[in-house]
Amino acid sequence: MSHDLAALGDGFLPFWTERHLATFTTLRPDGTPHVAPVGVTYDPETRTARVISSGSSRKVRNVLAAGPAGLRVAVCQVDGARWCTLEGRAVVRDEPEAVAEAVARYTARYRAPRENPARVAIEIAVDRVLGRF
Repeated sequence: MSHDLAALGDGFLPFWTERHLATFTTLRPDGTPHVAPVGVTYDPETRTARVISSGSSRKVRNVLAAGPAGLRVAVCQVDGARWCTLEGRAVVRDEPEAVAEAVARYTARYRAPRENPARVAIEIAVDRVLGRF
């Protein structure tokens, strides 16, 4: 079920602030899907989803391989009958302020992540929401 980004309803934001793990789907350069478990945060003001990761991970390499325009991706979380997929274009950010913001949001939703000097932030400009929440 697709939703209007301007009218997501009362259940959407609570679902994206409760502690749920998600899957992050990217495409490898050969076109095959790569799905990885992740923690993800969502900023409703900017419609940005964020995933933190090591800069050498497969998901980061997949996004980088798409070039500066980024890669079309999806993050999905499930809780019983409730589910939601956020789709959009992802880019990798390695600037300290972008990584710090992603870590702060991750910490607020989950817990403080372990130290990782190779950490980057994957930012997803969400343009499509599917689900039942």
